[in-house]
Amino acid sequence: IFVSATPSAYELDKSQQIKEQVIRPTGLLDPEIEVRPTKGQIDDIYSEVKIRIARGERSLVTTLTKKMAEDLTDYLTDLGLKVRYLHSEIETIERVEILKSLRTGECDVLVGINLLREGLDLPEVSFIAILDADKTGFLRSATSLIQITGRAARNINGKVIMYADRESDAMKKAIEETERRRVIQAAYNQKHGITPVSIKKAVQDILVRKTKEKEQLATFDMELLKKNYNLLVPKDRKEYVKRLEAEMLEYAKNLEFEKAVILRDEITHLKETYGK
Repeated sequence: IFVSATPSAYELDKSQQIKEQVIRPTGLLDPEIEVRPTKGQIDDIYSEVKIRIARGERSLVTTLTKKMAEDLTDYLTDLGLKVRYLHSEIETIERVEILKSLRTGECDVLVGINLLREGLDLPEVSFIAILDADKTGFLRSATSLIQITGRAARNINGKVIMYADRESDAMKKAIEETERRRVIQAAYNQKHGITPVSIKKAVQDILVRKTKEKEQLATFDMELLKKNYNLLVPKDRKEYVKRLEAEMLEYAKNLEFEKAVILRDEITHLKETYGK
């Protein structure tokens, strides 16, 4: 069984039986998409973000260049917004802390270039701004635009604004596919009397519980590993730290950041206690 939110033409061609799943248990529809011109786009984004802040919601802004992301972060910060910038130079483990700061309201806006790789599950996000939506390339392909749009699909007020001076083929496909899904979802809700709702407080509880569960698993794994080494022996201690670092990187690679943080803290503790 192969499962994908955005199967490519290759997967579709190789699959003989396909079952589409576009209905959500919460009754939420795919976000509404609007296209606006690039002129005045930054001030427009600021206005849209302010609307979301007033409702206690969060925003994502995706750009194509590092300079644009940095300039936009500085500009919005100067205007008094709480903004974080997610980029490739940030250590993998720190990413989860930035994402949590967005969820908890420590920051209102997250600016990034490739927001597809983060595995974002952010119910508080109701607005996504896509700059240079009409440009060509992987990050603005139809599949990528659909994936980015999906980042706002956990909130009842989900909306995406694509800033572009023309409508590219990729934009057209993404907009048509999203609207197709919305029609199906709305019809299903009407037929079954479902009222779409955002999960808010419950989602926070789930986040805390899952984080605790992962931390407990990481601690358990670490304790089992520790039994194989005598930490009073420098050679053993060095090997133990080496194993922890390898495990930490593996957790981070698999986006299991909570586990990675536990091992990182243990490594720091050992180095502070025994020296490097």
